[in-house]
This record gives sequence, C-alpha cells and structure tokens, in this order.
Amino acid sequence: MSANGYEIPVDGKVLACIDASVYADSVADHAAWAAQRLGAPLQFLHVLDREGHPTAAADYSGNIGLEAQAELLQELAELDEKRSRLSTERGRLLLARARTRAAEAGAKDAEGLQRHGSLAETLTGLEAGVRLLVLGKRGESADFDKGHLGANLERVARAVHRPLLVASRAFRPVARFAIAFDGSPTTRKCVQMVARSPLFRDLPCHLVSAGEGNDALREAQAWANGVLTEAGFEVHASIAAGDAESVIGNHVREHGIDLLVMGAYGHSKIRQLIVGSTTTTMIRSCLVPVLLLR
Repeated sequence: MSANGYEIPVDGKVLACIDASVYADSVADHAAWAAQRLGAPLQFLHVLDREGHPTAAADYSGNIGLEAQAELLQELAELDEKRSRLSTERGRLLLARARTRAAEAGAKDAEGLQRHGSLAETLTGLEAGVRLLVLGKRGESADFDKGHLGANLERVARAVHRPLLVASRAFRPVARFAIAFDGSPTTRKCVQMVARSPLFRDLPCHLVSAGEGNDALREAQAWANGVLTEAGFEVHASIAAGDAESVIGNHVREHGIDLLVMGAYGHSKIRQLIVGSTTTTMIRSCLVPVLLLR
C-alpha cells in the first residue's frame, strides 16, 4: 500500500502519540483497538518539546552587576536542569500508563519511546516503519472553549505520509464506519485503501456524498460501492444535497457512525493556506474519531 509515492509497510507498527492532555487515555484505547485489528505491534511516543522554556543560555544581563548575573545564570541553569528531569519523568509515567491501559484492552507488549524535539519532525523521522499513526484531536495546551484543534495535529497531518487516526475525546467500540466520498482521486484512493485493509473488515460501511446527485457523482459512487462490496463490505451508499460539512456531520449523528474516514490535507502551498477546509472543519466538529488517508 502506498501514499503519495511512499510505501506503507504492511508489517509496520501502530505509533501513538501521548501527552498530558485529556485525550491521552483515548489515544491509548484507539491505538490498542487499531493494533489488534491490524495485527500490528504497538508503540507509544512522548515528545519533549522545549519550545517556550527559558534556558540558561539566554541573555539576562540587563543592568545587573556581573556577580549577580553569574548567580542568576547559575540558578537558571539549575532550574532548567530540574525542569528537564521532571518533564522526562512525567513522560515516562505517561508512557507507562498508556502501555498498561493498552495491555488491559488486549494489546500486549506495547513499547514506549521518548524523544526530544518537535512532534512533526520527530514523526517524519520515524514514519518509515509505521503503518498507522494515532494522535489526539487536541493537545494539553489547546483551547477547548473555542474548539481549536491542537497546533501539533494540523502540523502532523500536513507533514506525515501515513494514515493518521485522530482520536475523539473518548473511545467507544467501532461497530460501523463512514467514508466521506466526493469522487475525487483522493477519496477514490481512500476507498481502495479501506478495501485492502483489515482495520475495518466485517464492519458495515456507509458511503456518504454531498451534492445534487449528478451523473458523475452517481457513477463514482457506483464504482466505490463495487470496490467495497467485492472486498466483502456491507455498503450503505447515500447522496444528500448540501455542503459537505453539514451532510457528513448529520449522517454521522443520525446513523450512529463510530468512525469517519476522510482524505487528508494536500501538500501544495496553496492547500496549506486553506484553514477552513472540509478536513479541518470535520475534525474540529465531529465527535467521533477521524481516519485521514492520502
């Protein structure tokens, strides 16, 4: 299986990103579910991002004397070292909790990994052996009241070349899933990837399209229906008038969909500037997990 020219290893692992947000347990649960469905090894990752923390190398000289400056820099160095130790220990505990939770859900022998740096850069460096990435919708610093997505999620979604499972606030067993389908090359690839993957095997599939039901869309849906049916899926196809966000959101709510499959962001510079894309809107507003495919 490939994505944008990148080969996705069928024996690759599920890599789940853990932080101190309220999504941590949900990420562990979704990752355990996916690892078992795929028959894949599971690894949890915690990234220590030092951005925003003061360091001893900063210039605090100002108008203070040399002796006071030396003492201040020494105190800052000690504080920075202590902060680093505490952050590392917190990460170790978060990874241990995730591994325990995954084991209780049936995913045995999950590993833990801790790295320094930015999350997006770390993941692009690790993704060669990854089959599926799992990430929470928001990180520990996201503004829940305003419904903002975590900045890391948007960066990761645009940077990586692997399927990305965006965990919802709480996990629930996946009994049925939906594919947001518009007949585009990206969503056709989504259909083909779903048809080949064991992740959704034996689960009912809803094929959801928004539009006026013109001949081109009906023909595209017929093609997708055929591919999925041939792969053994029970398919429920529908086309509804309206904008994609409303049609997909309503279908998810009205039909008890447990997981939504969508095409991910494109990589063009113009595409990256479209903040209000359907993908972003659906991740932000949808209460179920979203699997982003390329």
